[in-house]
Amino acid sequence: MPELTHLRLERPRDGVAVLTLDNPDQRNAMSDQMTDSWVAAVDELAADRSLRVVVVTGEGSAFCSGGNTSWIASEPDATVDHLRTRMMAFYRAWLSIRKLEVPTIAAVNGPAIGAGLCLALACDLRYAAAGARLGAPFVKLGMHAGMAGTWLLPNVVGEAHARDLLLTGRVVDAEEALRLGLVSRVIEPASFHEEVLATAEGIAATAPIASRLTKIALADGGHADFESCLQWEAMAQPVTLATADLQEGIRAAREKRAPAFTGR
Repeated sequence: MPELTHLRLERPRDGVAVLTLDNPDQRNAMSDQMTDSWVAAVDELAADRSLRVVVVTGEGSAFCSGGNTSWIASEPDATVDHLRTRMMAFYRAWLSIRKLEVPTIAAVNGPAIGAGLCLALACDLRYAAAGARLGAPFVKLGMHAGMAGTWLLPNVVGEAHARDLLLTGRVVDAEEALRLGLVSRVIEPASFHEEVLATAEGIAATAPIASRLTKIALADGGHADFESCLQWEAMAQPVTLATADLQEGIRAAREKRAPAFTGR
C-alpha cells in the first residue's frame, strides 16, 4: 500500500475499498498532499482484481470543501497558460476515479462543495447523510466551474437543474438534492456509514463481470442511440452467459440461496 497523506485507504469488507478524505481541519479541502495520495491510491485500486466496489467519503463533518482556495489564489500574476496547465493536472488527478472499472459510491457525509461536488459527481452512485449540503458556487467566488462540472452536473441532473445550480451558485440541502436527482438516497447520520457499507457489500456480492460491463454500458450518459444499445447488449450479455458465474447465479436462484460469484 502506498504511503498516503490526508487520505486513508481501508478495506472493511471483502471486495470493498473505502477512500476517506482525511483533512478535517480544512473540511477535507484538496491539498497537494491529498491530491498526490489520491492518484497513488486510485492507481493501486485499478490494479486490484479482487476489488468489487469503492466508497469515497470524508473524515469529520464534511465530505469535501473543494480545492484549497489559498492555493487557487496564490498566483495572481500567473499567465493563463500556466494556470491552465496547473488546473488540468489537478482535474485529471481527481477525475482518475472514473478509470476504475468497478462501481464507485460517493458517501456524502457532509458538505460537498465546488470540486468536492464534482468528485461526488464523478462517482457512479451518490448517497447523502441528512443535513449534508451540496453545491457548485464557483460564480460566487468569481471563477468558472472546473473539474468537469459543466459536463458532470448536466449528465446527472439534466440541463435545466444544472443551469440553475451553476448560474446561481446556490447550495442545496440533502432533501432538495434528492428531488433534483443529485443523490439517490438520504440516510440518517447515525446509520449513514453502516448503510452505505451494506449497500457496497451488496454490490460486491454481485457477479463482477456483469457489474463491470454494466458500468461501461452506463458510462458518459449511456449509449448514443437505441441501435448502439442493442449492439452493445447483444455482445455484452452473451459474454456474461458464457461465464461460470451465470451458472452459479441460476443454481443459486433455483436453490433459494445467495450466489457465490468468483468473476469467472
